[in-house]
Amino acid sequence: MTEELREAVERSDGKRASEIWEETVKRGVDSWEIHLGLFPVAQRVLNPPFINPHLPKMYRIDRELAAYLKTEEIPALIRIEVNEFATRPKLETIPRGNPLPSRVPFEDIEAAIREDDRMKTAVSMSTFCEQKGVGEFARRLLLLGSGYLDDSLGHSVSCTAFILLEMMERKDQDPWPALATLADYFCKGQFHTTPPFREPPAISSDEIDRHMLRAASGRGIINLHHTITRYAIERVRHLFGEGEYRHLLDAWIAFIGEKKEESVEVGRSTPELSEDYRRFYGIFSRLDAKAVVASLREMLGSEQGRRQLGRVLVRGVCDQYQGHYNPHYLTGLGSALWVVDQYGNHPPVAINALYQYVDFFFTGLKS
Repeated sequence: MTEELREAVERSDGKRASEIWEETVKRGVDSWEIHLGLFPVAQRVLNPPFINPHLPKMYRIDRELAAYLKTEEIPALIRIEVNEFATRPKLETIPRGNPLPSRVPFEDIEAAIREDDRMKTAVSMSTFCEQKGVGEFARRLLLLGSGYLDDSLGHSVSCTAFILLEMMERKDQDPWPALATLADYFCKGQFHTTPPFREPPAISSDEIDRHMLRAASGRGIINLHHTITRYAIERVRHLFGEGEYRHLLDAWIAFIGEKKEESVEVGRSTPELSEDYRRFYGIFSRLDAKAVVASLREMLGSEQGRRQLGRVLVRGVCDQYQGHYNPHYLTGLGSALWVVDQYGNHPPVAINALYQYVDFFFTGLKS
């Protein structure tokens, strides 16, 4: 049944994929196993007219969103995934080439991208992984992407980071689909020159927090990407030494630009709703961003509260689904929950990030 579902998604047969999905749920098949089985096709889902691989990124972030849910709540999230993957076009398969027999320096990957040769780029990437290891490949590709944050609205790092993380996690899977997608993306974007190493000075945690407040300030898709990009950098931080990590932060700060920090006023807190999802959803379904954030703010002060905040928010986003979602509704949710987890004891930042995301989500639903 999982194989049949994957084939329907591959054919972009949304009707048949939906039918198979309903049948699998009725039969009690583990929805997370369905998610895992979608790895090869998930890497190839496109989101035209944009070149950015939003859906493969969403696929990885769904792993983080699912962690907030109880087992019986996960199917609502995977239903969105199945439907979105099945109703969108797919990247044409790049034929697998044989690994190159000689040593492949990373500069050869950059040269293949510059030539706009997707197959050569993918084969060079695959060979580099075999010769130097996936971790070193990920490190070099992300440093390459760091030079194009303005050109790509941060996606050259944010999409790349999450695709690489899932590829490294899934040792049970052939990495070729992910590598082919990255090759296609970097060629389309012409991300071919690693920027000079910035060697920025150390930055204090207070200063980083101030920049995070700036990133989480402002409405709309551009401002949301300031937050998503930091989220991605932190998720791949373990791949970098301290100097390289500061380089990435410096690139992110430059990407934010001269934006001023703001503090969102959401009004008085409402009574805690941690054990009453039905009541929370009554507020959520009115599509009033400030009212929703006010209802959540009392949960920020404890780890248990933040986990419950994540749970009700993920459930609310899933329960609003009517058959089509901008992938940023889920990737932006992942970034907002990361900020809540990291800045729960710094309410101005957490509240800003929650409002920035919820306002973006509700604005999209209303349009």
